[in-house]
Amino acid sequence: MYLCKVGTKTQYYYQVSYQTGDRTMKRISQRDIARKLGINVSTVSRALRGLDGVSPELRKTIEQQAEEGGYKPNPFAVSLRYGTTRTIGIVVPDISYNQNAHIVKAIEGEARKAGYMSIISDSNDRYKNEADCLELLVNMQVEGIIICPSQETTDFSHLLRLKQSHIPVVLFDRAPDVGISSVIINDVTSARQATNELIEAGARRIAFLGGPNQVKQIADRKHGYLEALREHGIPVRTELVKCHHISFNSGLTDTMELLSLPEPPDAILATHGLLGISALQAITNSGLRIPDDIAIIAYMSDWVSEMSHPRTSFVKQNLTEIGTKAFRLLLDQINGDDSVQHIVVTARLELRNSTKKR
Repeated sequence: MYLCKVGTKTQYYYQVSYQTGDRTMKRISQRDIARKLGINVSTVSRALRGLDGVSPELRKTIEQQAEEGGYKPNPFAVSLRYGTTRTIGIVVPDISYNQNAHIVKAIEGEARKAGYMSIISDSNDRYKNEADCLELLVNMQVEGIIICPSQETTDFSHLLRLKQSHIPVVLFDRAPDVGISSVIINDVTSARQATNELIEAGARRIAFLGGPNQVKQIADRKHGYLEALREHGIPVRTELVKCHHISFNSGLTDTMELLSLPEPPDAILATHGLLGISALQAITNSGLRIPDDIAIIAYMSDWVSEMSHPRTSFVKQNLTEIGTKAFRLLLDQINGDDSVQHIVVTARLELRNSTKKR
């Protein structure tokens, strides 16, 4: 749906396409309206744009013809004429992952309220794909981009080029410190709280199951994990820290290696939903009991926790708030605010059946 201002009123014109027999009826255009009424196309254009120079009676007739004929402005013509596309781009590492889908839904909902359409692009968690996605969106003349960088991304020059080109951009979830506005959760604090919970429930050999160290989100969560161990005087055991690729197979392999240690962990903090689910499967396949033999807390969404067996204790992230605030930051930039803002959304620990009661 595209917005068209008519005088002091805001009206919406929908394209109506229908078939009669084997014939498809073409939607009405400004030229069709002008031909039907015997007037110039420029007069029709002025009337539908709410500009002066058209009598009230003629304006009303033109609007009526537009509404009855299902007139809809050509978005490409509008973008060329006014230098605006009313579209934004969203780039995510994996749209099929539940967390990303929820955030995208929140962004898209806020964008629609503000009269923007969204173009969603999936980088498949690859740096090259991410760079290609950004290039495509820029070529499509989106007015701004919201992006969660891939776990492969260590060179952020492609993001800085957007900023240097005055293209509004906002990072979310995995947000490096590169001078670009961002929305993240309280990664250090939430990881420290989760680790403290495991310690206070009796765990002493707590494994950290993470992704690549170069991802700031993972580094921050590891920092919180290490802080909690030090606060309780628990030695850091490097063999219990696994920071590899974020994927189900990687999580499965890392967990099996942890369980095969001479002194295996009695608890795991998994920093991603895929790693949490793979850890649960590895533990169950090994014949161990959760949480009696090994407890687990993971960063995952509510429904994944509820569907897992046993129900997994998890760090609950307000995905709607992340998406909403990311779009609002972007809209501020589109409207001329070039300040860099960093928003931290508070996550909280939700205890279920995969952790021991204190």
